Amino acid sequence: MRRVDYRDLIGGGLIVLAGAGAMYHSLTAFSLGTLSRMGPGYFPALVSGLLILCGIVIIIPALMRAGPMPVIEFRPLIWISLSTLAFALMLVPFGLIPAILAQTVLAGISDRKMSWKGSLILASAVAVGATLIFKVGLGLYVPAFAWPW
Repeated sequence: MRRVDYRDLIGGGLIVLAGAGAMYHSLTAFSLGTLSRMGPGYFPALVSGLLILCGIVIIIPALMRAGPMPVIEFRPLIWISLSTLAFALMLVPFGLIPAILAQTVLAGISDRKMSWKGSLILASAVAVGATLIFKVGLGLYVPAFAWPW
């Protein structure tokens, strides 16, 4: 009986699937062009091909070694998804800082080891860092606070 490293097999398969989806989109939605006159789809197709190649490089050794079957943990899956949704829904009406605070606190709930105090410290540091990067460093117009009322 041949054993398989399921974690790498599934991970490599997902990478190949993402690369194939991006390759399909770049080939059907954009003009490819030639090497001397590259079109808008040339570089995404090239990067997608490299992504597929990386996935295959992960899959091949996974077929030749044993590994555990991964267990899906639903707590992190649910809380990380909710944190992303909260950020998307809060960014425009409330601003960057409240959206990042909500996202980081909700994502912190997914880790059983992180305390509320640690989550709030992390959320504050991420909010300050993101504000410095996006508003000061890049000069993007993203309101730090925008209250809807």
